[in-house]
Amino acid sequence: MDNAVTTLSLLQYALGAGAGSLVGFTLGLVGGGGSILAVPLMVYLVGVKDPHMAIGTSAFAVAANAFANVLTHARHGTVRWKIAGVFALAGVIGATLGSTLGKAVDGEKLLALFAILMLVVGGLMLRNRKGGGDPKVDLNAANAPKLAGTGLATGVLSGFFGIGGGFLIVPSLMYSTGMPIYTAVGTSLVGVTAFGLTTAANYALDGRVDWILAAVFIGGGVLGGMLGARMAKVLSTSKGRLNTIFAGLIFVVAIYMLYRSIGALFA
Repeated sequence: MDNAVTTLSLLQYALGAGAGSLVGFTLGLVGGGGSILAVPLMVYLVGVKDPHMAIGTSAFAVAANAFANVLTHARHGTVRWKIAGVFALAGVIGATLGSTLGKAVDGEKLLALFAILMLVVGGLMLRNRKGGGDPKVDLNAANAPKLAGTGLATGVLSGFFGIGGGFLIVPSLMYSTGMPIYTAVGTSLVGVTAFGLTTAANYALDGRVDWILAAVFIGGGVLGGMLGARMAKVLSTSKGRLNTIFAGLIFVVAIYMLYRSIGALFA
């Protein structure tokens, strides 16, 4: 197998840092969903020719970003560790299966399917998510089977597409346990970290993770995230409008990806 890592130029790595900044900025500004842009940015902006390389690299970058954020949420007491553990354990199994399947699918077909997923994400971002629920909920015999089932399913999708899957994990946790959204967001980051690392490890076995690109992407993401979080405080009263604008951006990128790769679905 040719090593695609060596073909990237210094300009492409600089673009990778810029792409990471954009993803970090959107995550800081609107919360979940920003990482869905990582793969298309790596393919169409940075110029990573192998879609599988883009997926493996972005999976690691997203996992690192989530790990940094889970530490912050843990300090604020919004992570339910037992619940997160069951969900993540089942999800790691799913992510292993999903990423193995994803590696076997043609890269262009994978991008077309990814674009369809982006349309779903954009639609979910337009929905208002209510904040009710029990903030003291913990793992019990009633919610454990639901957690394992939804964790497995979410992990498969996360591994297949190389995404963090927070937009799926948050509603899954709320459905399975009845926890409020702010607790679900903090708890979901454990799953995002675990799924991302599992997917990245699976792709790394085939040499499909560019570690340098991942590093500059993560570095850019940290800086972008700080700026986005700062701006989010200023624009906190416009959160609904920001989500709408960002969902629109996702739709535009998804349509462009479909235009570029839709033919592969029928090839």
